[in-house]
This record gives sequence, structure tokens and C-alpha cells, in this order.
Amino acid sequence: MTARPENAHQARLLRLLRDNGSNSRAQLGDLVDLSRSKLAVEVDRLLETGLVVADGLAPSRGGRRSHNIRLAPTLRFLGVDIGATSVDVAVTNAELEVLGHLNHPMDVREGPVAVFEQVLSMAAKLNASGVAEGFDGAGIGVPGPVRFPEGVPVAPPIMPGWDGFPVREALSQELGCPVMVDNDVNLMAMGEQHAGVARSVGDFLCVKIGTGIGCGIVVGGEVYRGTTGSAGDIGHIQVEPGGRACACGNRGCLEAHFSGAALAGDAEQAAREGRSVQLAARLETAGRLTAEDVSAAAAAGDAVALELIREGGMRLGQVIAGLVSFFNPGLVVIGGGVTGLGHTLLASVRTQVYRQSLPLATRNLPIVLGELGPAAGAIGATRLISDHVFSPA
Repeated sequence: MTARPENAHQARLLRLLRDNGSNSRAQLGDLVDLSRSKLAVEVDRLLETGLVVADGLAPSRGGRRSHNIRLAPTLRFLGVDIGATSVDVAVTNAELEVLGHLNHPMDVREGPVAVFEQVLSMAAKLNASGVAEGFDGAGIGVPGPVRFPEGVPVAPPIMPGWDGFPVREALSQELGCPVMVDNDVNLMAMGEQHAGVARSVGDFLCVKIGTGIGCGIVVGGEVYRGTTGSAGDIGHIQVEPGGRACACGNRGCLEAHFSGAALAGDAEQAAREGRSVQLAARLETAGRLTAEDVSAAAAAGDAVALELIREGGMRLGQVIAGLVSFFNPGLVVIGGGVTGLGHTLLASVRTQVYRQSLPLATRNLPIVLGELGPAAGAIGATRLISDHVFSPA
């Protein structure tokens, strides 16, 4: 089992090395509130554990040159992002640089046993490619609420058969390493926070639009999960009283009116009614439509596709406007599979938020697309597990 830091000072040093890379003892001393002698003791103890290694001499700052240290180059973390229709698996080093990344179509409704057989197969394939020989920890994201302390999904609307499944325990036994489990949107937020567009922001919202719609809430640099793990489940906020039936059992939810599945359904209806030549041609070729088809049709100037995106953006913006007035974030990030809709969607969301929210809340509020694309959740998963491994046991 991978060693763990003995105290909060060592944990702080490990996280600094993770986030900033190789550093000198002198530079680390500038960043932590430790005397030179205490810092030397803690660094030497970390060297003994094998979590860090010497990395040559640092450039001179005048006087005796300090030694660099870095996280052990052999450390490996596994990040798994389970979506409704696909699985992303990535391996990173200790600095969370992606060394290998695989994606595979997978319906989460096939159940946890089938999905994790696929995950383990993908992890084995990455091992066989030479990027890892084993894992020092694994982070797992699932598209539903999670009881975080136990790593167990709780009543997930689009995940039949997953309620109460011991994800953390089962995968920890299979992988032989510590495992942490969270909602996929929280991990997307952590990914963008670590290596994406939210790197310098302490308070932000990260909205994921895919088969479902969710929101990661980051407060003071930490993910807020709520009492039962369901914080940010904005897909089930009502936007149309008495509207469409939703998978959650209610009517008029945002997710029922604007998600990847809802957008595809609306596009197919438009195609069959003859309102869009572009969408009709795509439907005839493929037999079904996806959000990507709507995006492509919009990019080609199809008026119906553009209107579907604008209407969806208006509904999404209506919900985000309420969140902005309530939470007053410093940034709103929009990610997920539907972000292929790009700037048409973004413009519609921005218009609605800037129109409805208080000027004080939106005066300096960027609303942007995520930077990391499909890798965001897997990177966030490795951030989650590295936070755990780099904490005192």
C-alpha cells in the first residue's frame, strides 16, 4: 500500500509539489509556515517514505544552493469518469499529467457489474501499454448522487441497479489501492479547477450538459456536496410547469426540456415534420439523431437547429440566472457532451443570465466553456484520489 503523510505539514508539501512540480527546499519554505529546521525534518521524513525524491540542485539564490525535490516519478493515479453513455479512463503521474487516456461507449443502465468489467479491462489495457504497472489510488465518477463518505450511489435517476452498490469497496478490492467515488459533475469541476479554466477561482459553478444536467458547486476552493450528496442536481429544477415528464417522476424539469437526449428528440421530431432538410437528411442516413447532429446542422446554418439550441440555452440560462443571484460565483463553466453546440449555446445562456440576474452579481462574471473537454472528469477523479492519498492516514 502507498505510504501516506504523517501530518498536515507533510500533506501540504505533497500537494504543493503536485500542483507546482519540482521545487527547492528554499522555495517550499517560502510557501509554508515552517522554520527551516522543521521543514528539513518533514522533507527528510517524506524522502524516507518514498513519496518524494531528490531532484538535483536548485539555481542559486545567493549563498549555498538548495536541493530540489519532486514527487516520486513512479506514482500513478487512475481516473475513471462513468457517463450515461460512455466511460473515460485515464492514468496520470503524481503531478496529474495524463500519461494515457481511453474512451469506450457504455450504457450505464447495463448495471455496475458490466460497467466495472469494462473499466477494469480499460485499466488493464493502459497497464499493458506501459504507462503504469499498478495504481497508487483511483478516483471514480458516476452520473448520479453519491453518499460521499461511503462511496455509494444513492437513488440515481438514470442508473437502475446502482442504488447502494458499494463502488468504493468493490473497486478497491479489484485494483488493490485506495478508491474514492464522487458525482461526475463534481469531478468535472475539480478537473477544471486543477488544470482548466477555473485554476485561479475559489468560488464557481461548473454545469455539465449531457444525457442529464448537473452542477458542481465549488466554495472557497472546495466542492460542496450537500447533506446527502445531491447538491447541484439542477436538472430537476422545474422550467415548464406541467411540462414534459422527467425520469425523476416530476414534470417540466430542465433535463426533460434541454439535455442531450431531449435535444436529440426535438431534432428528430423537427426532421420527421419536414421542418429541417439538414436534420432530415442526417436522420435518414443514421436512423437516429444526437446532439452532435444538431451542432453540425447549426454550424451549416440550419435555422431549426439554431433555434433548438437558442431555446435550450434560454431555459438553461433561466436556471443559471437563479443560481447566480443566490450564490454570487466568480465564474460559470459549461461542459459536457452538449458543449459541441458551442458559442450559439453560450450566447443564449449569457443573454438570459445577464438579463435576469442582479447587475452586482453579473458585473464581472465570466460564463465560459470548459477547457479540458472529455478529459475533465477523469483528471478531476485523479485530483480527488490524490487529495486523499496526500492526506494524513
